[in-house]
Amino acid sequence: MVFELETINQFIAGLMMPFLRISGLFVAMIGLSAQTVPPQIRALFGIILAFAIMPLVPVVPVDDFFSAYTILLAIQQLLIGVAIGFVSMMVLNTFVLAGQIIAMQTGMGFASIVDPVNGINVPAVGQFYLILATLLFWAMDGHLIMIEMIVMSFEAFPIGGEFFSKENFRDIALWAGWLFVSSLTLSLAPIVSLLIVNLAFGVMTKAAPQLNVFSIGFSLAQIMGLVIMWITMSNFAMHFSLQWGRAEQFMCELLRICAT
Repeated sequence: MVFELETINQFIAGLMMPFLRISGLFVAMIGLSAQTVPPQIRALFGIILAFAIMPLVPVVPVDDFFSAYTILLAIQQLLIGVAIGFVSMMVLNTFVLAGQIIAMQTGMGFASIVDPVNGINVPAVGQFYLILATLLFWAMDGHLIMIEMIVMSFEAFPIGGEFFSKENFRDIALWAGWLFVSSLTLSLAPIVSLLIVNLAFGVMTKAAPQLNVFSIGFSLAQIMGLVIMWITMSNFAMHFSLQWGRAEQFMCELLRICAT
């Protein structure tokens, strides 16, 4: 059996282009983008998924696999995958930022551990919120939704066809503003509660000047911060569900499909 060079190039391009778009998603998606996940595992998942969706993807118009046009197509596929994964990463960073705000307000920012996603030291409260958000993401089948989005992206942005417009990139950047809005909403109740505690402690020190503000107030703020976090923890799932719903709706609008 003899295979022509054109047939081989067409097969490689038909597999490589979906693989690059899926790899871009895995590089920026919740969970799989963590530095604790080996690149070999992400590559293996990408190849398996590329083989699975290869029959659904239209034929890639590639004449020369090593041409500048093919390289441009490869860069476009990576950008599309990274853009879709970036939306999910903003959902995760919403709760990381909220945890860091609470940690700084309660004085628990001194306790820091290594963030496996970014590889830097972050407050332990932020890492705790990151773990909760990641578990909720997997529990709500977020990974299946992301895979569904990347498969549907081949209809909205076929290989060799339409690409993101400048309005799409602007919308992605503007949607990232929800990160600050949602993180502030989540941390607003603990911040206001701690403000009331600090005001009450200020009245106590005014009535009894012999109290040491620094030694007692610092410990009291940490204890009350833990209590307030425990009380407000029941709202965490609701905030995640709302933020993830916004992300899913935005991805549907970006890919011009209806929400499922």
